[in-house]
Amino acid sequence: MDAMRRLGIGLAALGRPAYINIGRAEELPLSRTVRELRDATWSVLDAAYARGVRWVDTARSYGRAEDFLGGWLIARAPVQVTVSSKWGYTYVGDWKMDADVHEVKEHSLDRFQAQYGETRTVLGEHLSVYQVHSLTEESPFFQDVPLQAALAQISSEGVRVGFSTSGPRQAETIRRAMALKVSGQRLFSTVQSTWNVLETSAEPALREAHDAGLHVILKEVLANGKLALRPPMDVRRVAFRNHVKPDALALAAALSRPWADTVLIGAVSPSQLEANLKATEVSLDDEDLTLLAGVKVASERYWAERGALPWT
Repeated sequence: MDAMRRLGIGLAALGRPAYINIGRAEELPLSRTVRELRDATWSVLDAAYARGVRWVDTARSYGRAEDFLGGWLIARAPVQVTVSSKWGYTYVGDWKMDADVHEVKEHSLDRFQAQYGETRTVLGEHLSVYQVHSLTEESPFFQDVPLQAALAQISSEGVRVGFSTSGPRQAETIRRAMALKVSGQRLFSTVQSTWNVLETSAEPALREAHDAGLHVILKEVLANGKLALRPPMDVRRVAFRNHVKPDALALAAALSRPWADTVLIGAVSPSQLEANLKATEVSLDDEDLTLLAGVKVASERYWAERGALPWT
């Protein structure tokens, strides 16, 4: 498949005034009003669509991201765009940079039904994939049979059902979720997980998911901006060898995984997007891949450091 068609735009860093991505602040207006972030979202979506990107990922908890995307879909009427969203977190930041809490998680039947209705109101028939947001092994979802049945119902209506994962035990969660069945049918058809050259622990499970027919989506391939602005020396070396910046190199590493069906980009401006898209011009050789394999860190360390990132 054309590399550009394997890329998607993630709206986590565009739909709300505060987020944990490093390097985001310099690309956004200082005031970050709703109108300004809507305009920024549309600019990125326009630029991505013009370059051939056809997947957009959002979530109920990404502030106003679903609203921004819904407005863009109506205004632009793009063709052949896949829209994925997520339920399970609620945005409670009240459009404040310094909110004590920005989002609240709840995997319950009531939360699903409410948020599915909200998503459908905003995105309508454009919604292609609806995902459980940040599923973990501890989630009550795994014991909630009525909730699983409700998800299976929207699958029967033509919306693919998926889940996203976070934390140091992504692989275990992926395998447990893959085994879930409702009325003898596998519940999930997509999985979205964090994978980057620093945090590769989910790779074996994601490969298994791909081989089993699930559509694998990679998120946070730039490690929330760390690989763009604070990359390990070997990432810098491989980027230099391939005549690109570290951000494009990190994305190219994700694209080099044949089991990765869609790789999400979290750019917040057309210029940032254009720099990221240089990844499609990179072909990594065995020496590159060996060097990159050496930069991974322990999952517990990675997720502890991610959890300490400030909302700015």
